[in-house]
Amino acid sequence: MNDHLPEGMDLRAGGFTMEALRRAKAEDRILQASAVVCTETFDLLVDLGCCMGRIEKDETALGMREGTVRPIAVLSRVGKPVSFKVTEISPGGQVSLSRRSAQEEARSHFLSTRHPGDIIPAVVTSPAAFGAFCDIGCGVAALMGIEAISVSRIEHSRDRFREDQKIFAAIRSIDYDTGRVQLTHRELLGTWEENAALFRAGQTVTGIVRSIKEYGAFIELTPNLSGLAEPNFDLRVGDVVSVYIKSILPERQKIKLVALRKLDPASQPERPLRYFRTSGHLDRWQYGPQGSAKTITVF
Repeated sequence: MNDHLPEGMDLRAGGFTMEALRRAKAEDRILQASAVVCTETFDLLVDLGCCMGRIEKDETALGMREGTVRPIAVLSRVGKPVSFKVTEISPGGQVSLSRRSAQEEARSHFLSTRHPGDIIPAVVTSPAAFGAFCDIGCGVAALMGIEAISVSRIEHSRDRFREDQKIFAAIRSIDYDTGRVQLTHRELLGTWEENAALFRAGQTVTGIVRSIKEYGAFIELTPNLSGLAEPNFDLRVGDVVSVYIKSILPERQKIKLVALRKLDPASQPERPLRYFRTSGHLDRWQYGPQGSAKTITVF
């Protein structure tokens, strides 16, 4: 079992027995369970199944003891899974936990075993206009810039992700002095050719309007593939539309579309991310066909 998974990827239904907690303490293992209360003193209470565990304020997160983490980082974990180590079990059965210790171990393990280009699981914790913060292990945060989320341009990371979404990402860079990690995502969503192979001329499909130009609208068919529709002054960025595929031109990396009608976003099923890679290591990635200068990322 991987003890360093992002929070929410190892939640055990039904909780733990007291014997399992004692064994985890003896083995210095990391566990996960749901935080249910943040007290007025910013302690976290965790539902362990057999009892309630307590994470004191200084143990709730890396940086909390030093004052470099704001209390909102603790408040936001209520109702969500947290990673922790069992630090003490009193004769009366009170259980003390430390999330900070779990994060210290996870960060140390990450920095000693991971390298730029490695593909890892992650959980989106805070979508923002400039990108998204992700949990890469036990609540340890890494940043994914908005330009690294997909080839298709978006205005906000919420256009692609939701909070607590489980994703895959590749490590873009690691600062081994500060521990800061940058992630990238678009390289896992396929090349132009891989995405274009999912469609055929003559099909009618759905898409999302991502940008409007005087010469037409760029409509996203997948996060890594957009086509150009003829000018339509009724379209707005963010509209969900049905589109007819007029032609697919691999030699020019172009897809010509005709926007047919707007659709009610609420009536559309969620568009799950389609990954072409979910494990291993990337040394180099090229979006366009061989000889194309489009979107080359080297790790």
